[in-house]
Amino acid sequence: MKRKDFVKSMVLGGLAATGIVGCRPKPETAGTTPSVQTKKKYRWKMVTTWPPGFPVLGEGCEMLAQWVKEMSGGRMEIKVYGGGELVPALEAFETVSEGSAQMGSGCPYYWSGKIPAAPFFATVPFGMNAQQMNSWIFCGGGYELWKKAYADFNLVPFAGGNTGVQMGGWYNKEINTIEDFKGLKIRMPGIGGKVMEKVGASAILVAGGELYTSLERGVIDATEWIGPYHDHRMGFHKIAKHYYTPGWHEPGTNMEFFVNKTKLDSLPLDLQVIIETACTRVNQWMLLEFEAKNRIYYKKLVEEHHVDVRVFNKDILAKLKVATTEVLEDMVSESPEAKKIYAAYRKYQSEINGWSDISERQYFTSLNI
Repeated sequence: MKRKDFVKSMVLGGLAATGIVGCRPKPETAGTTPSVQTKKKYRWKMVTTWPPGFPVLGEGCEMLAQWVKEMSGGRMEIKVYGGGELVPALEAFETVSEGSAQMGSGCPYYWSGKIPAAPFFATVPFGMNAQQMNSWIFCGGGYELWKKAYADFNLVPFAGGNTGVQMGGWYNKEINTIEDFKGLKIRMPGIGGKVMEKVGASAILVAGGELYTSLERGVIDATEWIGPYHDHRMGFHKIAKHYYTPGWHEPGTNMEFFVNKTKLDSLPLDLQVIIETACTRVNQWMLLEFEAKNRIYYKKLVEEHHVDVRVFNKDILAKLKVATTEVLEDMVSESPEAKKIYAAYRKYQSEINGWSDISERQYFTSLNI
């Protein structure tokens, strides 16, 4: 088999394995750069928002680099830098935009100060779950909106993983009514943090490495993180009394890779598609890995550490949902782009929920019969 035929088969095989060949967004650069096989090698840098070696999220970046190298036959190598190793974590977006690094990894809601609509490509309280988000982005028009939102920054985004439904957080007091949030100091970023402030809490930004001591010393009264696997690693079960569910604030958080468009366009077409394919493979792997790890560590928390798992009652969730609507309306009123994207997001969620209600919901209900 000729080398170019081998690479082509690898790329198409990778796309088929992800199951998105039929609805894969048409690459913006398709056909603009010939796929000419040469011995030229490409060396890229990826800057991330994750601590070096961070479980799942950071691991996904390393896996992408390995897969790109393998699929390209060694023609392309990507060096991954954890947050702070090359640039501060939250400077990754700007660094790639300027071209000082060719690629980055993070979460869209980190860039809400630059792009008010960015959180809609990450997660929305009471919004779509991971399955629905992937459907919207890959097959429902979300990706075209996402690319347009990043275009002014010379960036091309790619879905890069999903946490699935997160947990509602660790609390050192019972939350029985909406009034119990008043005066509460809680670590919760993004739109969820704004909702917390709407109901009377103080949303405090605390770096991940400082969360344990902050909660232990009473600097904060509560924190959300991700889910059982990462929460267990952080040791929150040792210092917090109650573990609440559901994670209404992050029902399916989409992670991302973002690539400098000029650098991407300069690559041969086969390498462009290899990068896209590797991103999609990470996107699938990350959600599955979170599910696999959380199943183990939820059991550990409950059976070995006897964690008190509680469910937010319906009245609390209903009032949080009302507050979420008010926060979102305030957000989109200040940005025409955000308003347009939020309308598209809500329309898709409404339509797909109609299907989910008679499929997923009915199936899970049947398990309790």
